[in-house]
Amino acid sequence: MTTTNKHTELIEQLRRIAGEHNVLTEGDLTAWEQDWRKRERGKALAVVRPGSTQQVAEVVKACAAAGVSIVPQGGNTGLAVGSIPDASGQQVLLSLTRMNAVREIDAANLTVTVEAGCVLQSLQDTARNAGFLFPLSLAAEGSCTLGGNLATNAGGTQVLRYGNARELCLGLEVVTPQGEIWEGTSGLRKDNTGYDLRDLLIGSEGTLGVITAATMKLYPLPAARLTAWAAVPSLEQATKLLGLAHQYLGAGLTGFEVMGNFALSLVTKHFPAQRVPFVAEGEGASPWCVLLENSDNESEDHARGRFEALLEKAFEDGCVSDAVVAENLSQAKALWHVRESIPLAQAEEGLNIKHDISISVSRIPAFVAETDALLQKEIPGVRLVNFGHLGDGNLHYNVQAPADGDARAFLVNEEERVNTLVYDSVERFGGSISAEHGIGSLKAHKLVKHKSPVALSMMRAIKGALDPKNTLNPGRVLQD
Repeated sequence: MTTTNKHTELIEQLRRIAGEHNVLTEGDLTAWEQDWRKRERGKALAVVRPGSTQQVAEVVKACAAAGVSIVPQGGNTGLAVGSIPDASGQQVLLSLTRMNAVREIDAANLTVTVEAGCVLQSLQDTARNAGFLFPLSLAAEGSCTLGGNLATNAGGTQVLRYGNARELCLGLEVVTPQGEIWEGTSGLRKDNTGYDLRDLLIGSEGTLGVITAATMKLYPLPAARLTAWAAVPSLEQATKLLGLAHQYLGAGLTGFEVMGNFALSLVTKHFPAQRVPFVAEGEGASPWCVLLENSDNESEDHARGRFEALLEKAFEDGCVSDAVVAENLSQAKALWHVRESIPLAQAEEGLNIKHDISISVSRIPAFVAETDALLQKEIPGVRLVNFGHLGDGNLHYNVQAPADGDARAFLVNEEERVNTLVYDSVERFGGSISAEHGIGSLKAHKLVKHKSPVALSMMRAIKGALDPKNTLNPGRVLQD
């Protein structure tokens, strides 16, 4: 049988499994074949959209038997080019978006069991309508899916209090590379019966199994949620403010975002309708701003009192030069919208080089000072778009071309050098080159340098044991 005939037979088999209209081979497949940042475009043998876990298992079995690799995909909002097919035209793109049901809310157990294709915002809304909080929150929540969140161990703005996707997950349903189904969605908080397969699969970026459903933690809705925006004179003072926030708010501190002045100036430039507090140019500009969130289980008065005590102390200690507390939900949403608009404003400014790094909170000010100076020395005029989740040590340390330069040429000619300078600096400060976006194919070649040989050997052994035919997402995380 020729390769062409082999593929034709596989496609017909996939149509019998998932249905004629759920196996796409012609027409505009951009939504599945191009990554969200439009950096790369692949070519799929077929886009398959199964409607059940059983169908996923049958698709995986068929592809494994035919020797065809599979690329699992959720909402295709990833930033590390890890969920689109390569350019060969010989990979099956497995889209989980049809599997979007919320299967069960267990109120007594404080859990929700949901399919992998459920959009994150839909899960948040469903939980809220049932009287609960599902705290995972990130800028792409209107289009990203829970399966993708788990596959990359997504973080977002609430990690400080609730943890990453891994900490929110109590169980998984997974299809193995051989097409078997592992049912592990019991929702138990204690299950010490061997290796933790759940945590192994979370963050594996579809290379060890296809997540089809998960049981996630729920929390009571807070009685009040207040948001404040503060101008701070330096990153050192932002770090000091974080310490005070822990002291005064305790577990109520659910968000602590830091934003550089240039990052905020891009929002005012490209989205002038938005009101950005304390952003200006020249001597009056605050170099950094902080967005804080306080969730309180008692009352709004209690929450506001604690916030006011925190800010009073922060003014006394000189770590805040100005601040505003949102008076209502609309104002709070507007402040968060400014923060979430930074990546969009940066995209409007032109092509850029993104970094998603984590460093011990105490070392972030020194890292930024040293790395900023290094980049500006090596590439005069380069602009640095610094923002991120200071509360958990995750910084989006992005690099924009000089204002009068060619952004595309900058990306083509300077990306490797910029990445090397930034990642080498991250290593000097004992950090990680990926905090929440994953490795994908974009950083796989860098992982070899910045991950210990022992760790890489263990990872390859796991991949080889679970997926010996390299069926699932080859070339992602680990280079082939």
